[in-house]
Amino acid sequence: MSKINLLIINGKSANDSTLRKAVYQLRDEGFNLQVRVTWESSDIRRFVQEAIDMQAETVIAAGGDGTINSVVSELIHLSPSSLPTLGVIPLGTANDFATSAQIPRDMENALNLAVKGRAVPIDVINVNKTRYFINMASGGFGTKITTETPEALKSALGGAAYFINGLLSIDTLKADHCTIEAENFHWEGESLILGIGNGRQAGGGQQLCPDALINDNKLNITIVEAHELLPSLLNSLFDRKKNDKIIERESRWVNISASHEMVFNLDGEPLLGNKFEFIVLPEAIHCRLPPQCDLLS
Repeated sequence: MSKINLLIINGKSANDSTLRKAVYQLRDEGFNLQVRVTWESSDIRRFVQEAIDMQAETVIAAGGDGTINSVVSELIHLSPSSLPTLGVIPLGTANDFATSAQIPRDMENALNLAVKGRAVPIDVINVNKTRYFINMASGGFGTKITTETPEALKSALGGAAYFINGLLSIDTLKADHCTIEAENFHWEGESLILGIGNGRQAGGGQQLCPDALINDNKLNITIVEAHELLPSLLNSLFDRKKNDKIIERESRWVNISASHEMVFNLDGEPLLGNKFEFIVLPEAIHCRLPPQCDLLS
């Protein structure tokens, strides 16, 4: 019996005809590819457990960064002996992880990679001992943009919607006064944008942590200080060489605290609080990635 691959598709994207065609093509080649479609958030947990019960070789997350996050958050609890490999099909608005990892946007190539590609170990980040992500935790102004951008705007404009909505929200810029601690690093001040990166980009294409690698057992920290105001703020995001108000560090752990409530966006999933503890879980899962993937050391 051929090895089983379980494809979990976000219900919003279930009618993608190019993905349907790619599934049929792989089945015609003899691959055992089973499909499940989500209707509500609890479905992913059930589908991942189903993959374990059928001893699936690969669990493929077809959707945006939030769908990938949900699948990873279920896989991370499994014992290494039964852990399927993660595959990724980019079907979301931003697809920040898939873009950084050079996963093809073409459905046929993406699905072929997810089923046949090389499986490599990658780090997963634990937050407050209860939440997880593989790409990015973003805080501050960028998080406000991604969490408040209307669905209709995202549907019409894709990743550009985040940038457009950001321009419309410039008058609501508000700094977070916080303390950030990491290995050989302590900072306290007013931050406009925070990036805690395992991957490189968030918010529909902003390279918050351009040097991050997902298998180096480290987090990349980017802080845009609040006295870096517009128009130089936007300039600094696109050309950081021109600006010394962006602080960048690497560490295996990061602690962030504030006297007020902050919000972080964990691969599309919001997390509120005033204390955040980020810890790297080295090589916690395997993921099928292209040979040219820039995120690998």
